[in-house]
Amino acid sequence: MSRFSDDAWTKVAKVREAIYAMPFNTALADGTLSKDVFAHYIVQDSLYLAEYAKALALAAAKAPDGHALMVFAGGATEAVQVERALHADYLGQFGIEQATAANAEPSPTCLAYTSYLLSVAQTQGFAELAAAILPCFWVYQDVGTRIHAAAGADNPYRAWIETYADEGFEAATRDVIAITDVAAAKADPDTVARMHTAFLRCTQFEWMFWDAAWRRESWPVTP
Repeated sequence: MSRFSDDAWTKVAKVREAIYAMPFNTALADGTLSKDVFAHYIVQDSLYLAEYAKALALAAAKAPDGHALMVFAGGATEAVQVERALHADYLGQFGIEQATAANAEPSPTCLAYTSYLLSVAQTQGFAELAAAILPCFWVYQDVGTRIHAAAGADNPYRAWIETYADEGFEAATRDVIAITDVAAAKADPDTVARMHTAFLRCTQFEWMFWDAAWRRESWPVTP
């Protein structure tokens, strides 16, 4: 019997290929990404992480055992703290106050992604929530590792690249994968189907988030 993670990763192969080929990620890899685009991304990602942390906390509350609780409340949260430190560093480089970033308006894509995550957290079970949380870890670890292999030492985004190619982030990703697989193995077919939907949607949202950053997306109609 195949693992949920293997099946889910295979099912989103076309989405992953599209992510690898995105202008944002190819420009990030060769160091030519515009600072304005990256600044937009960092601000939006900071807003995203504040909501993602809530999803992690809810996953810890729903956890079926002590190990899963510790991963989501401890190890996974630590990975988010590392990301926040990275954001703070880049915000400083761009001259953006952290308070300004925290009070920024979430883009339509950022709001849609976080709203979906929190909807799963509040209306579905632990298994579905674990599957929804997983792409943010796995896709970033995968992309970071791929870019790291191609990026030069003088790449201005080297700190971002090394964060997601780091062994510690990889270990956190493996923990979330393993917990999601255990949850799927214990779940009924309908729950597993919902898990696949959540995993697919959040992988698609990862593509959308980078695309929104590339376009510096804003709300089309404002007061």
